[in-house]
Amino acid sequence: MSKFTITVNGQPREVEAEDDKPLLWVLREDFGLTGTKFGCGASLCGACTVHLDGQAVRSCSVPVSALSGKPVVTIEGLDKDGQHPLQQAWAELSVPQCGYCQSGQIMSAAALLAKTPKPSDEQINQAMSGNICRCGSYPRIRAAIHKAAGS
Repeated sequence: MSKFTITVNGQPREVEAEDDKPLLWVLREDFGLTGTKFGCGASLCGACTVHLDGQAVRSCSVPVSALSGKPVVTIEGLDKDGQHPLQQAWAELSVPQCGYCQSGQIMSAAALLAKTPKPSDEQINQAMSGNICRCGSYPRIRAAIHKAAGS
């Protein structure tokens, strides 16, 4: 077991964990941040997407030892009041059905908008291709991303 200091949602937090413990489980089990979901455990579905140093990553495959001072942002830290333009667009357009994948979807979309403020459908499809929605709410997801982008 090693001690790690991780900056999560702007706050330094300490955890004692095995070096190979996935960030997903540190967030959920050690820090109580359950907005990040476990989906497949193999970086294939996107349910566990968070931002690591501004990049969308699958937290199920990032070991805590690989964080090395890079800040982590979870769905809980996207906006302290839950009023990020994507969160508002998601609610206004009733994007979720079951909702399980939605935190990962929003985190991937937020990373896209940070780099590409007015994305095309093609750019949205490309950026969101690693996020699976079993309910098939892809058209509403795309519409919400356009709404949040103001396009």
